[in-house]
Amino acid sequence: MNDSSAPLDKIDRNLLRLLQADGRRSNQELAEAANISPATCHRRTARLVECGAITGFRGCIDPAVVALGTLVMVGVVLDRSTPESFAAFEGAVVHMKEVLDCNLVAGDFDYLLKIRVRDIADFNTLHGQRLLTLPGVRQTRTFFVMKEVKENAPLGF
Repeated sequence: MNDSSAPLDKIDRNLLRLLQADGRRSNQELAEAANISPATCHRRTARLVECGAITGFRGCIDPAVVALGTLVMVGVVLDRSTPESFAAFEGAVVHMKEVLDCNLVAGDFDYLLKIRVRDIADFNTLHGQRLLTLPGVRQTRTFFVMKEVKENAPLGF
């Protein structure tokens, strides 16, 4: 949260939980579910957006419906561990639409990428033409997801 001077109270946390469960609720529906007035609900929700507790609203799309049914996790090792090499890699990977998540991690890899593609052939092309040519990439390890057990779960607080 950007504004640490305004801690979250019980009502704020309830609003956040309700919005995580269904971000399409109208202000009236949200107010009723939170047991507060619509005016209070609107004011509090606006404050949660303003202070950065709510970072955005978007629809969840079934990847199979848009022909992106293959999920791949890729561990990336860079050739150097310097701020410049990290910045170059990150600057390039943020522009790749196939990469859903990119995280700097501790352990065997420098980065862990979550990638969505049509199929294995699509990933093979992406890997050979784009991933291996990203700045500083020395090695990759690929893991094809066989089954998504838990995906984009709401934050538990």
